[in-house]
Amino acid sequence: MREASVILSSTITCPICRFEATEVMPTDACQHFYDCRGCGAILRPKPGDCCVFCSYGTVPCPPVQVQRGNAAKYV
Repeated sequence: MREASVILSSTITCPICRFEATEVMPTDACQHFYDCRGCGAILRPKPGDCCVFCSYGTVPCPPVQVQRGNAAKYV
């Protein structure tokens, strides 16, 4: 069985203004803050999530994708 590749981009949607931006995620760390380009809000992860991509993105961060072993489902 072939291992799925990790997806490196995710679209973050601001929960305040609904602005969407596609960003490249870091591969070796979780991103704990994100400045919304729409309204300037500083986003932080929701309780229980490791980073802003896991909370507000269309794809969870690479470390979580690898941990779950199901990166292919986000393609």
